[in-house]
Amino acid sequence: MQVIENCTPDEIQKAAKALVDGKLVAFPTETVYGLGADATNQSAIARIYSVKARPVNHPLIVHISSINQAEKWATDISEYALDLARHFWPGPITLILKRSGLALDAVTGGQDSVGLRVPSNPVALNLLAEFEKLGGSGVAAPSANRFGSVSPTSAKAVEAELGFFMEEGDLILDDGQCLIGIESTIVDCTQAAPIVLRPGAVTTEMIDKATGLRNTFNLDGPRVRVSGQMASHYSPKAVVEFGIPTERGHGFIALAGFATPFGTIRLAAPKSSEEYAKVLYQALRRGDELGLERIFVIEPQGNGLAVAIRDRLKKAVSGK
Repeated sequence: MQVIENCTPDEIQKAAKALVDGKLVAFPTETVYGLGADATNQSAIARIYSVKARPVNHPLIVHISSINQAEKWATDISEYALDLARHFWPGPITLILKRSGLALDAVTGGQDSVGLRVPSNPVALNLLAEFEKLGGSGVAAPSANRFGSVSPTSAKAVEAELGFFMEEGDLILDDGQCLIGIESTIVDCTQAAPIVLRPGAVTTEMIDKATGLRNTFNLDGPRVRVSGQMASHYSPKAVVEFGIPTERGHGFIALAGFATPFGTIRLAAPKSSEEYAKVLYQALRRGDELGLERIFVIEPQGNGLAVAIRDRLKKAVSGK
């Protein structure tokens, strides 16, 4: 396994060739780092599940370079799904669509739908474009971490999490810290109106405005299996709890307006929901690096991105 720190065009072409050859390539997106493989290569997909220790019926998201590639993977794409793609691709939204014959059961979890996304990170987009020039159709890429644990927002975190499990010829593309820091919004577009299955940076208000339809939230029991659906997810080794720590030596994450209790270790003090999302996973990982047994968190309030942060914190708290 090799970490590429300078993602030049030549190095990105090398990574695209590695995907064609059936290798795994961890790459940055604006949300979190993904662990990518050729979405049409059954054995490469099997390696993703093995490296992540991921349940085999848990579907993967297929990353493509543009909206023009969507019809390879999906059929019967609704007008409102096209509206979402036009408004937010490239960007942090995954659309669940009726699958085409190209989508493997291993990618879809055996379902009749497939998740598609066009990331906005330039390294990711260039990788996908180069991969398609070599004959590829899409890159399946869940977050580059062991299943259920904290998603990585840096190449260093990917290496620490998965380096032991990756093989010779696999690559990690390093493009620094992810811009957003939490996973994409997932929207079921197979029904008459959009259904949000996982909140993210593309908010319900933004979805309503783009489509002219009233979307619904379905976080507790989505009809379609998607990433991040389990009640326990996004969890560090430390126990995560809501509230203010009452003992010394525990970690603490809250907006900057909350004072740090005496004797606790402040892991993050973001000034906004956007900053909270960007530093959350990094802060949880730092708690593990420090060997903390407990990390206390105070949720941001309000709508927008705060909804997605509360979703991730709820699952992290349920993790232990």
